[in-house]
Amino acid sequence: MEERMTFKVFDDNGKEIECEVLFTFESDETGKNYMVYTDNTKDEEGNIKVYAAIYEPDKDETKLEPITSDHEWSIIEKILEELQEEAKKSVEEGEDE
Repeated sequence: MEERMTFKVFDDNGKEIECEVLFTFESDETGKNYMVYTDNTKDEEGNIKVYAAIYEPDKDETKLEPITSDHEWSIIEKILEELQEEAKKSVEEGEDE
């Protein structure tokens, strides 16, 4: 079984929230490292909410920086779409067996 990587953050009211890291990657285009994570809550349509932030993996204490560029968001959205397509294909292939 794969070990989940989690971390805790505090919301504006000081409530502790556990988040799960979905994946991390470094963009050759921007030279930055990104973390994509979730707090496993759902939106109004029942989809799990996913967040992303810039981080520096070589630091002892991880600090998440907000993504402010539309270009960076488009890179992350493209990767998420590709992963979603791969997951869909793998489910469909499993159903064909």
